[in-house]
Amino acid sequence: MDRLAAMETFVLVVDTGSFSAAARRLNVGQPAVSKLVAQLEERLGVKLLVRTTRGLTATEAGLNYYERARRSIEEADEAELAARGAGSSLTGRLRVSAAITFTRIHLMPRLPEFLRRHPDLEIDFVLDDRNVDLVEEGIDVALRMGRLVDSSLIARRIASARHVVVGTPTYFERASEPLAPGDLAPHEAVIYDQAGGGENWTFQRDDAEIAVTLKGHLRVSAAEGVRAAVLANAGIAIASEWMFAPEIADGTVKVVIQDWGLPRIDLWAVFPAGRTVTVKARTFASFVQEILNPSSGGTND
Repeated sequence: MDRLAAMETFVLVVDTGSFSAAARRLNVGQPAVSKLVAQLEERLGVKLLVRTTRGLTATEAGLNYYERARRSIEEADEAELAARGAGSSLTGRLRVSAAITFTRIHLMPRLPEFLRRHPDLEIDFVLDDRNVDLVEEGIDVALRMGRLVDSSLIARRIASARHVVVGTPTYFERASEPLAPGDLAPHEAVIYDQAGGGENWTFQRDDAEIAVTLKGHLRVSAAEGVRAAVLANAGIAIASEWMFAPEIADGTVKVVIQDWGLPRIDLWAVFPAGRTVTVKARTFASFVQEILNPSSGGTND
């Protein structure tokens, strides 16, 4: 039995949820996949998979083996890349965690370019405005915004953006345009109820600071909802430039109070602790940095 081939087959069975799906991916018959997994279980002396009403599920031993087998496959891929040279195309699977709106606006339009560079690479996006557990979800690299609270993670800052006050021209015609932070008090606000959002903000100009508490009838836990509400003329929002980049560019929304500054927001590439950061994860992080900072050339910040 080829141990690496057995590992790759088992990982593929877990990823796809069935012997038949794994067999189709490998272009072999289902009996060959079943036999290889059975040989692996016999070699290890443990049951790795059980059949349930929803298909094949990994046992506790199977999940532990899956994580280590996946890591071994990645390290073997890394060794081959190193031997072939840094300019080689990436292969295998990359799992990325990122916020929904940020990915839709900034990453998906450029993703075909990345896949053209690496035609043998498959990317799984886990999209959620909340932070997911990197180990539990099998994430290779996560894109997170704001202050990092988990000091055990491996992180690299790849971009930074302004927070801005935005609203539609239609809303400002109705409610008047605020000229200073103190003018925000009577305005209806759409509050982004996630890390990096909230109702309390401090504006700065030179040595002066003004603290503001936004008030409004809408609190939204996803950026897509904040965007939809603002674009429906429901009120103003304080958000990153990334969240409204297309609308700021074409004038659909207007940035106001620009002579006062708000805290900037950082974008981090975050990697699971206790695992070697793969070439795939590093290369993808550099690509995102290249998108957001074209002059950086994808170098570390």
